[in-house]
Amino acid sequence: MEGRMALIAGTSCCHMLSSKEPVFVPGVWGPYKSAMLPGMFLNEGGQSTAGKLLDFVVQTHAAYQEVLKLAEAAGKPARGGPPFAYLNEHLLAMARARGLDERKVGFLAKDLHVGPDFFGNRSPLADPSMRGSVVGLGLSSGPDDLALLYLATLQALAYQTKHIIETCELAGHPPIETIFVTGGLVKNPLYLEAHADV
Repeated sequence: MEGRMALIAGTSCCHMLSSKEPVFVPGVWGPYKSAMLPGMFLNEGGQSTAGKLLDFVVQTHAAYQEVLKLAEAAGKPARGGPPFAYLNEHLLAMARARGLDERKVGFLAKDLHVGPDFFGNRSPLADPSMRGSVVGLGLSSGPDDLALLYLATLQALAYQTKHIIETCELAGHPPIETIFVTGGLVKNPLYLEAHADV
């Protein structure tokens, strides 16, 4: 059980790690004895925004209305939220057009970087005053740009999860070898792929 982490991924994210011995990690809550598993110590990290950040980044982009129409025309309507299924397909098409294997879609955002702390950092920095950032924007703002910003945001969330795990391990937590994901974001294959890649 010590090599596993539960990632509850929705509007925000919760990262739950168990250990046989207490591990005190700056910026991560716990350790709490028997809070999740009898006799085990729980540490809990988190991201203040995850699904909500993806919603915000997509819905406030200049190309959002255009992408909604494209999603509808492609048979992938948004159904009350951002058109993530369409954006995922659009990114795969962009990868193919650039000669990339679909599994390497992440390389499309190599020059675009998002700092995901738009609502502060819960873990591992524990700084509610932090704010998000985007580096690498150009002067265009079309559907491709929206898709790339969405991808870079997915990657930022994955790298922040990695930061939480590495901070816990540096404090003495046994290495994490497996992540179990649940919550609304488990329906998004690119979210899962970004986490597997990092």
